[in-house]
Amino acid sequence: MATTRPRHSAASTQFLDPAVLGRIGNLELLARTVVDGFLTGLHRSPYLGFSMDFAEPRPYMPGDDIRRIDWKLFARSDRHYIKLFEADTNANFSVLLDLSASMSFGSHSLTKLDYARYLAACLTYFSNKQRDRVGLVTFDHEIVDYVPPSMKHLDTILHTLDRAEAGRPGSLAGPILRITEMLGRKGILVVISDFYEEPDAVLSALGPLRARGHDVIVFHVMDPYELEFPFQEASGFEDLETGEQIPVIPGKLRADYLAMMNAHLAALERSFTDHRIDYRLLDTSKPLDRALFEYLLSRERMSKTR
Repeated sequence: MATTRPRHSAASTQFLDPAVLGRIGNLELLARTVVDGFLTGLHRSPYLGFSMDFAEPRPYMPGDDIRRIDWKLFARSDRHYIKLFEADTNANFSVLLDLSASMSFGSHSLTKLDYARYLAACLTYFSNKQRDRVGLVTFDHEIVDYVPPSMKHLDTILHTLDRAEAGRPGSLAGPILRITEMLGRKGILVVISDFYEEPDAVLSALGPLRARGHDVIVFHVMDPYELEFPFQEASGFEDLETGEQIPVIPGKLRADYLAMMNAHLAALERSFTDHRIDYRLLDTSKPLDRALFEYLLSRERMSKTR
């Protein structure tokens, strides 16, 4: 089935803009606003708009959508049953959120961590709405917080995201290895990071998650200044991980910087693709609807390959 990008009105797109979202103080309200607004903009419901495989029926309960009643089964049994699809079968869904110091950078109203927190909250809210068990792991060079997947942990996750701070140097290898050991049942893992490590090191850390049977989706969060390097005047740049000050003349460095950055992004995408890990690069100045739509596309592909 062909899938097209949803069309939003100017108002709905504006309300998904990061600068607007930053003025919403409550993270639960933000997640509900973004997800409900996004779903309103879709031509079809996320439950029925994608071609997910039929799983099994369950008895009808008050509040269920009557469009999902299995009328053929009703004719045979004289009882109402609801059709369930693969997306409804209570998957384990967890966000793995990087809190390393480099995530504190932001050239506009939001830092990378702000954008990542909003994204994590929206994806968790959306997955909980789909009856998935939702969980969260935050980490830098070690695990900071762990909320195991559960259908009852949405409030705990939103509270944890609300107080998440970036400040210490980070590394993927140690915490991801620990996460691999902690997570038992196969599930959907969304990793949100700026991935300032060598591509081989990144893949070495995340590869075991895929090898264990988890579906892994990577959101690579970058500030537009990191992608475009628009600096003009000579100044000192600070390494947020080490605190080292580096004097730079941007005009002489820009071409080399962009070449290195583009090579890094291409190497990451190639490595992830080769190991069947969904990769999405996100610019923190862009609306969140793109990330939500890309997540839906990833879920659609996963439902077809299981």
